[in-house]
Amino acid sequence: MTGPRVLAVNPGAGSTKLALYAGTERVREESLGSREPGAQSRARIWDELPLRVAAVRDFLSRAAVSPGTLAAVAARGGLLRPLPAGVYAVDEAMLKDLEEAARGQHAANLGAPIAEAIAAEHGCKALVVDPVSVDEMEPVARVTGLPGVERTALSHALNMRAVARRHAAVLKKPLSELGLVVAHLGTGISLSAWRGGRMVDVVNPLDEGPFAGDRAGGLPSTALVSLCFARGAEEGAVRRRLFGDGGFFAHLGTRDVREVLSRADAGDARAALLVEGMCYQTAKAVGGLAAALAGRVDWVLLTGGLSHLEPVVAKVSARLSWIAPVRAYPGEDECRALAEGALRVLSGEERTLCYAAEAGDPSPGTAG
Repeated sequence: MTGPRVLAVNPGAGSTKLALYAGTERVREESLGSREPGAQSRARIWDELPLRVAAVRDFLSRAAVSPGTLAAVAARGGLLRPLPAGVYAVDEAMLKDLEEAARGQHAANLGAPIAEAIAAEHGCKALVVDPVSVDEMEPVARVTGLPGVERTALSHALNMRAVARRHAAVLKKPLSELGLVVAHLGTGISLSAWRGGRMVDVVNPLDEGPFAGDRAGGLPSTALVSLCFARGAEEGAVRRRLFGDGGFFAHLGTRDVREVLSRADAGDARAALLVEGMCYQTAKAVGGLAAALAGRVDWVLLTGGLSHLEPVVAKVSARLSWIAPVRAYPGEDECRALAEGALRVLSGEERTLCYAAEAGDPSPGTAG
């Protein structure tokens, strides 16, 4: 095992995924619970920070990683201000924005403070790689029919950028020369259109696009207005219904698409229709982004957890082959993507960006 030691930190709801790398080799990986037995989820995700930091320290102790031996800690970025893609040094401005959570409460908001706490003990870099708030959308992609209301870019940027990089390496072409549409198929589905190595348009899974495991996706505006003003409706309850209790869960009581597929195979017509509907909406979203690229699409890439499911990949691909070749990169190896970002900085291939300098104006989002 050679190469600089990098710790990748990927906080999720109720757990923290950790992976220790020596160069490009994964040495150890674990998913650690972040709550004490019987504890309830806290209203402020920031309140989970001490317990999560302690779990990371325990992981490093069990992995026999002595203080001062890490070269970098690379974390998943949270709901930050709009940013260009890249690797960012954790700074006070970033930590302040994440603690205030102006764009929403999300477990990913804990990535940077965990990285800062651990890096301080090792005298190394604390980094955030391609956070969910990566925003490279063109002005025309932001416009809506109401002044003061714009489309926003929140997406699975980390995984989509890693997959786009990987595909360019397979083709032995610069990413900047490829026209791509990348679809991350998971509990939520986000998509991106690529031109010149940038995500020039994005389908934000909190506002629009396909429904999925527990996300409602885009809804008819008049029906959404009625939902918001239903008798006794509260904002938090409406948000939860759209983002957390929507999608397959709302229809069938399960977030597990494998279970939905099993029901469909067993003759459940409703389950079969819903699977078809998710794939249909995903293909429509890809088609919309292909139009955004004026049809100059070299490849359509499918990634995320659902791209492990052959029926889903087949149904989506069948509607897209006329646009461009379709290739699946199953899974979402975000820890590897984090480590690769840190290694690019450590090798000098990529410069570290400054959050305070690059961040746009804060704008409230609809994240839950």
